[in-house]
Amino acid sequence: MQLKEVEKIMNAFAKYVVKEARQELVKKKKNTTNKLSDSLEYKVNRYKDSIDVLFSMEKYGFFQDLGVSGKKVKYNTPYSYGSKMPPSKAFDQWVIRKGLKGVRDKQGKFIPRKSLRYLVARSVFNNGIKPSYFFTKPFQAAFKFLPQELRDAFVFDIEQDEKFFPENMNKN
Repeated sequence: MQLKEVEKIMNAFAKYVVKEARQELVKKKKNTTNKLSDSLEYKVNRYKDSIDVLFSMEKYGFFQDLGVSGKKVKYNTPYSYGSKMPPSKAFDQWVIRKGLKGVRDKQGKFIPRKSLRYLVARSVFNNGIKPSYFFTKPFQAAFKFLPQELRDAFVFDIEQDEKFFPENMNKN
């Protein structure tokens, strides 16, 4: 089966989604280190009778895209914090890059960075991570421009492939 034109369409689709997702990361100020942006990739796989597109990114990209519900603030997302707070050390470099230094307590003393990291982690635990849809929006926009037959086949293939969905993600 010759799928050269379909492969061209799928490559253009995937390239557009990745390019737009990277731009969304910059626009939404989610591109502090470029690590997530640099990790965005796609691969078009051509088989005997079909073609598929696989997108990949750093694992935390799913949380940045779809958000995470906190203990107090809830978002429409499959992700939420259980009883454990995120590790405060995960925010060490983030605190530095965001310039959160020189914060003083009530007595006028500087708050140690370790304490500042804990406060950020606690805030994220309680308030969650607001969905940015940096990947979802470009994907949906590009998907609308695919010919109807491609869209129908793509939806069918995705629904049949359980490996497409990350762990604990709803099909909605």
